[in-house]
Amino acid sequence: MKKIVILLFLLLSIHSQSQTYLKFNAATALLAIPNVGIETSIGEKTTFSVDVMASFWESFNGHSPMKFYTLTPEVRYHFKEKYNGFYVGGHIGPDIYEIQKWNYWDSNKYEHGFGYRMGVTIGYNIKINDKFLLDIFAGGGWHQGFYHGYYNDGTPGRYEKAENWNKSGEWLPYRGGVMLSYKLN
Repeated sequence: MKKIVILLFLLLSIHSQSQTYLKFNAATALLAIPNVGIETSIGEKTTFSVDVMASFWESFNGHSPMKFYTLTPEVRYHFKEKYNGFYVGGHIGPDIYEIQKWNYWDSNKYEHGFGYRMGVTIGYNIKINDKFLLDIFAGGGWHQGFYHGYYNDGTPGRYEKAENWNKSGEWLPYRGGVMLSYKLN
């Protein structure tokens, strides 16, 4: 109970001294992939952002699933001032997926697993007015996945024979869009 009280006090203290924005990615919404987040000030030119993104597509190209859930906490450094102009951010976050990897797009195989991503984001904030801003961003980095590979044509069993989890690590672009951001305080 003591830890909860301390955590609440800390969160309320940060909230009372900072600017906080709720964010919604308009670009991914066009693909029916919701991406929402929150960003708050943690220093003179730094902010902390966290967002979640999810895809619920049972079939993307007629036979392959494209379901995933990501959580991306990120620390951002703003070159000019917070929430105005260019910034760069560093992040690390988990994901869960049931998706066909890019190198299997012309096959009957897909992967079901989990992983983590760590990388960088570059972006630009445009103030619309006192309450709204646009956050235009792109990012990517290293993804390390742990998965089981299956056939998506009804063939039973796994196509790969790894004893526990098959592993795959690769450099990828995996985030981007246009966040419409609303200032809470």
